[in-house]
Amino acid sequence: MKTTRRTFIRTVSAGVAAAAAVPGVHASGARQTQAVLKHPATGTLGLQLYSLRHIFKAGDIPGTLAMVRRWGFTDVEAAGTYGLSVPDFAGQIKKAGLRVASTGADFGNLGKDVGGVIKEAQALGAQQVMCAWIPHQGRFSRGDVDKAIPVFTAAGRAMRDAGLRFLYHVHGYEFQEGPDGTLFDALAKGTEPGVADFQMDIFWVTHGGGNPVQLFGKYPGRFPSTHLKDLRKGTKVGDPTGQAPDETSVALGEGMIDIPGVLRAANKDGVKLHFIEDEHPASEKQIPRSLEYLASLKL
Repeated sequence: MKTTRRTFIRTVSAGVAAAAAVPGVHASGARQTQAVLKHPATGTLGLQLYSLRHIFKAGDIPGTLAMVRRWGFTDVEAAGTYGLSVPDFAGQIKKAGLRVASTGADFGNLGKDVGGVIKEAQALGAQQVMCAWIPHQGRFSRGDVDKAIPVFTAAGRAMRDAGLRFLYHVHGYEFQEGPDGTLFDALAKGTEPGVADFQMDIFWVTHGGGNPVQLFGKYPGRFPSTHLKDLRKGTKVGDPTGQAPDETSVALGEGMIDIPGVLRAANKDGVKLHFIEDEHPASEKQIPRSLEYLASLKL
């Protein structure tokens, strides 16, 4: 069924109202009959579960996942299993009426145990596996890029053979200038499309001094999914650390990033999977506002 702006608004409004009507997050039951949450212009809209890490760690995994479902989401990106075994966590995901579209993998495990990474991703039902950080000492360097490329290439080929897609989640420190463009340029040129591609985190790209809209145009087809998150107005950009206070993560439309421009560029590039991610300590209050903002957009 084709998603229209009206049906998207209706789904978001129902989910936000249901969540607001329940005090706290410790509630049982999930909205099992909702269709996949899709924005009419941009495709499937999921949630990166790291956004709710503080609530998961408090212990109520079923209640937290139920809240995610009530917001209208069906697709999520996993970020650990919060003390559960992978099969048990996968069971909780299914019980909540959710599905794992993507999951994360540690850089070290990509090199040492890619078979284990693949097995875990398959157990969760993921189609994508992303690595969010390249270990490095001090400032990220061209040497770090050169060390990462063979790891990403070998892991990406193994995942492709297993029916998965490997992505490196861009974290901002890659936009320092190198001998032939930025360090991200070196990483993109040194990896094979379809083997090792990228996830566009628009917060970190902007924070590091990159331009999300320009990146979609410069590297078409290399960003199959995104993290949609906004950066607090007045935050200094061009920071090479890949780190920022959690409070600089604000609801979509309330920060300094051109969200409509990003989504138009992503849509032009054929991106069909987006994850809202919110790292703020009160993310459960901001995520509904992000959904309402997206529902208000006319792209």
